[in-house]
Amino acid sequence: MRYAAIDIGSNAVRLLIADVMETANPVTFKKNTLIRVPLRLGDDAFIDQNISTKKVENLVKTMSAFKNLMDVYGVTKYLACATSAMREAANGQEIVHEVQKNAGINLEIVAGQREANIIYASHFEERLDRKKNYLYIDVGGGSTELSFFSDGVLVASQSFNIGTIRILDNQDKAETWKEMEQFLTAKTKAYKDITGIGTGGNINKLFKLSEEKEGKPMSFNKLKSLHHHLSSYSLKDRIQVLGLNNDRADVIIPAALIFITVMKWAGIKNILVPKVGMVDGIIQLLIEENLKQ
Repeated sequence: MRYAAIDIGSNAVRLLIADVMETANPVTFKKNTLIRVPLRLGDDAFIDQNISTKKVENLVKTMSAFKNLMDVYGVTKYLACATSAMREAANGQEIVHEVQKNAGINLEIVAGQREANIIYASHFEERLDRKKNYLYIDVGGGSTELSFFSDGVLVASQSFNIGTIRILDNQDKAETWKEMEQFLTAKTKAYKDITGIGTGGNINKLFKLSEEKEGKPMSFNKLKSLHHHLSSYSLKDRIQVLGLNNDRADVIIPAALIFITVMKWAGIKNILVPKVGMVDGIIQLLIEENLKQ
């Protein structure tokens, strides 16, 4: 059985096609194909509150390609979710209609809280010591989702309009940063030894650049040092000298800043990077829905 997950983010659009292992207990999945297209819908949405005709056309073309790929791969079930950029775009629902009509993809614009729920649906914390405390930190182009677990139980979860594209476009607000600080202080102050769980493409890249061993945590100090190192290069040199992709070289700096700030406010000394994200959570949701049925 094959499932597919589509994540329409503020920076990039992703398709994950996964093979579901029905005979495993619990039912699990193996990643088959992952495709990422950097459409940057957030640049339009956060500045103009409207996604341009050109970008809508590119999104529809991308969704048509994804639909064809899902057909070829024999995908039996899929879920397509749009996040922060589409939430804020005044023409978001029009785009949903365009995508359905011209690409045959049913698209859901998810609220911030549902986005956070999907991200931690991968249940990575269950593979760790459940008696400890974990904070999921997912940094996207338009928003940051935080979910705090203690003793295997969700204590608090919230989405904040702070993201890499939003920062680059100077659309992040001081009051939102303050709101995030207050949330972290209030929810984590009674707990000690909190470990971060970082998700999203930027933290995956930061972890790779840190040269830490797979499965080992990255320290707060290592992340700060890495941020300082990357910031010392111009955008051009981050691409030409460090070999970062064009659409990663600019967002990686504000992403590192968000992770550092969250870890500082929550008193987190180490962060695990399991290389899971929105698309993994979507596949897990589809599996759980199928099991319930």
